This record gives sequence, structure tokens and C-alpha cells, in this order.
Amino acid sequence: MSDKLFRWFKIIYAIQARPGINAKELADRCETDERTIYRDLRSLDVLAPITNNGYGKGYTFAGDFALFPFNWTQQEAMVFSLLPSFVDQSNMPPGFDTAYDKVMAAHLRQKSRDREILQQVTDIIQMGSPAYREDAPNYLFQVIQAIVEEKTITAIYHTQSRNEQTEREIDPYYLVPREQRFYLIGYCHQAENIRTFRLSRIRSMEITSRKFNRGDFNIKSYLKNTWSIERRDQNIQFKVKFSPNVARYIKEEEMFVRPRMTDLPDGSLLFEVTLNHDREFINWVSQYGPDAEILAPTSYRKFMKERLSQWGKLYEQE
Repeated sequence: MSDKLFRWFKIIYAIQARPGINAKELADRCETDERTIYRDLRSLDVLAPITNNGYGKGYTFAGDFALFPFNWTQQEAMVFSLLPSFVDQSNMPPGFDTAYDKVMAAHLRQKSRDREILQQVTDIIQMGSPAYREDAPNYLFQVIQAIVEEKTITAIYHTQSRNEQTEREIDPYYLVPREQRFYLIGYCHQAENIRTFRLSRIRSMEITSRKFNRGDFNIKSYLKNTWSIERRDQNIQFKVKFSPNVARYIKEEEMFVRPRMTDLPDGSLLFEVTLNHDREFINWVSQYGPDAEILAPTSYRKFMKERLSQWGKLYEQE
């Protein structure tokens, strides 16, 4: 199906570039036979208004239909921009120069428009750097641009746990919003593995010219059983009982996992979920105070008891 879809786009672009092109020429362009082209043209009738101008007159689009933008790859754009250097323009028909200039102008205008749209989107999104740090750099625009263009970035990143800054080469895969912050998930060349980076901890960054390929990376699989953003290779089965006072609010919570929730006869709620990390989940449960009781694992019941004891001691001193 992918080969057919690719061929369909080649047909549309060929007709757009050369109105009046015939079936044989389309077959040569698509490296197939005329019979296949005729079948494709019948199928494309529902997507584009392709018109047969009659015997020997080829195919055109009805009305003002056109497929934009060019969507050139970096290599295609470079090759086309160098075209005048490789052809003998003295043998080209009149109008070649102006036609070439118009095509390049349209391509550059589209790239400029894409950048403007991207900048407008990033200006609207007010996330990524704390409001109280007015001098903090915000690389949201550049990160999104690198993701879209599939280009490696170099960055100076502050690792909070070690309180140190390191230089990284990162293939940016996805930008994930969590709790009023943006996190970048991508391949770290230094760690030689997938890593998660908090956007506000990037101190400086540049987009390189090196392209990358995500391969078979799947963001849903990567974040499976992840409560928010922190993840490990664990398998913790939590059971929490929420009181009737907060049960209805728990059901309205927007979560990144799929817990099992069971209504109990007294109006309370049994909440069961399997996670690969504990910290973010424990913090979330703690905000409900005595309205949330961890039933399992038992080790976390002991942990909560010790934490409550420590908190209590803070307020015993007058």
C-alpha cells in the first residue's frame, strides 16, 4: 500500500508540473506500466480532479487544483537550488530563468511561512521555563523545529541530581508536556540510550545539520506504566483505597495510565494500577492525606507510616 500511495503522489506532482502529460510518460516517471497508471488514475479520481483532455492531449487538473507545498527533502531542495550550475542555460528555452526563480521563491516562501507558524505556536504555549526566572532561555521553538526536521541537537544540560552541566548530542524524538513542564524524549549519544530531558534545564542548544531516524521507537510503549514522566524497569502493583469524600474526584483525574477502579459498597473507591516507578505516584497519593490508604504493597504502607511519623515530629516541637 505504501508503494501505491507513493506512486499516487508522484502522479499528482507530475501532472501538476507538466499539464498534458500522457499515460506512457507517467508510467515511465513512476517506473511501472500504463495499465497500472490507468488503474491509479481511476482511484485518484476521488482525491484530485484529474481530467483527460482527449486522445493525445494527456491529463490536467480541473479548476485551480494544486498540491502544495513542495515538501522537498533537504537533498531535493539542494539539488534543485544547484540546477543552474549544472545545465547549459544557453540551450534552455526562454523563460527558464524566471520559472526557476518563481519555483525557488515559492519554496523559500513556504519555508518562511512554516517557521512563522511554528513561532506563533510556541509563543502561544507558555510552558517550558519558570515565570520567576525571566532570564532563563526557552528553547521550545528550536526543539520543535529539530523534531520536525529530524535533526540532531547539541545541548548543555544541567543534571539536577548531580548538580552538574554536561554537553550532550541528542536525537529529539518527542516533546511531552507533564505538570506544567515540557520534557524532551530522545536518543542521547553520550548515554547510548533513550533519555528524558527537562526542557527548562537546557542551558544552551544548537541544531546541527545531521539527520537522524527514530527507527522502531514507539512513544506509547516507552511510557507504558509510567505515572507521569519518571520511569524505571520495575513492575509495582499498587492498591489504594480512597474514601467516599474524594472517590468522585479521583474518577475525574486525567491520567497517563489506565488504572482499574472499583466502587465499594460504602462509597469508597479501590484504585489498582501497575507502575514502573514509585515517587511521582506516592506524591500524588499523599496530597489526599487520610482520604487515601495504600493497601499494597505492604512495604509502601511502612514507608508512609515512617513519613507520617517524621512529619508529626516536626509539629510536636513548639
